[in-house]
Amino acid sequence: MSDGKKKYTTVSIPTPLFRKIEKIIEGTGFTSVSSYVTYVLRELIAEHEGEEEPFTKEDEERIKEKLRALGYLD
Repeated sequence: MSDGKKKYTTVSIPTPLFRKIEKIIEGTGFTSVSSYVTYVLRELIAEHEGEEEPFTKEDEERIKEKLRALGYLD
């Protein structure tokens, strides 16, 4: 039975990378390097999981035509 608490593990990254990330997240909503790295990894995994094309070529062409009609595409 799960107690509802998240479980964590430790991942080591090189110190220079850690310092760069600290600078990147200054002034953002990220409260720690860990929260930023977790966010980035989730985004990468979501991209990987979404590799299947969500639209057919016909769908894509219809969308492009609508965007052209609205002036968003040349």
